[in-house]
Amino acid sequence: MTDRLRRRALFQLTAVLSGMATAGPGLARPSFAARGPSQDWNGRVAVPGGTVAWKRVGGGAKTPLLVLHGGPGAGHNYLLPLAALGDERPVIFYDQLGCGGSDAPRDAALYTIQRSVEELAAVRRALGLERMILFGNAWGGMLAIEYLCQTGCEGVEKLILSGTPPSLRQALAGQQRLLDALPDDAGAKMQALEALGRTDSDDYQDLVLDFYRRHVCRVYPWPKPVQDSIEVVSRAIAYQVMNGPNEFTITGTLKGWDRSADLNRITAPTLITTGEYDEVTRDCAETLRAGIKGAEMTVFANLSHMTMDEAPDLYCAALRKFIT
Repeated sequence: MTDRLRRRALFQLTAVLSGMATAGPGLARPSFAARGPSQDWNGRVAVPGGTVAWKRVGGGAKTPLLVLHGGPGAGHNYLLPLAALGDERPVIFYDQLGCGGSDAPRDAALYTIQRSVEELAAVRRALGLERMILFGNAWGGMLAIEYLCQTGCEGVEKLILSGTPPSLRQALAGQQRLLDALPDDAGAKMQALEALGRTDSDDYQDLVLDFYRRHVCRVYPWPKPVQDSIEVVSRAIAYQVMNGPNEFTITGTLKGWDRSADLNRITAPTLITTGEYDEVTRDCAETLRAGIKGAEMTVFANLSHMTMDEAPDLYCAALRKFIT
């Protein structure tokens, strides 16, 4: 990706992360395609609100791995390194409603945590996943926690939570500490530019890019799966409605989410993964480990949020060891 294209992608992303997210149904928004870029999809599943696209990679007799992407609205692309686990078992990806290859209805009322739980249940039923291993990254991990707290762990042989907070309150507090620790008062400068509505400025984009290179993906230029997910989330209505105006302020339907007191409901063997420099700070992973009985935790040195893209072989080896 050239510097020009990289800046354009970041502009697309920061445009979504800025005030456009608060626009009402009648106000100007980016166009939302009902289908994302062409993919090798295996099929579509009817879920509340529309249909979602899914794909299966690999095969074998071992328990299938169902992968939940973050964002909301980032699409499955950045998680494709997990396809390496398909030499022993089916690895199943799907794009959640409102992004990527799935339908993107304009009705903002559809983009809730509860409907996402119902969507996950519908995908599981349609694909016959009576037994499965569940993986979730970031929002995908939050969705996995919410699903298991509501429905129980029957048939879920193992759970992997990657860069996942137990509550948004704790996640935002940790993120603020990272902003405060940036050199040259970069965090304060970012927030000042946000307050002035200057998120489209070169100065703001450069500051955000520096944060992402430190705490989201430390491999630069970003690998293609990461670039693809940036493109997907830049157009995702799911992000705008569920998250809110930017990465650092949650005003959407996720606001106030907190399952930290309910983690003991999760009885499946659990692996928690985090990067040393993860934007979802290590105290979040420690809270998960303390709350889920018997949970294991792996911290990847010198990596950040997208550990599976920064060091795919290392990351998949750790997952393989846990799920085998």
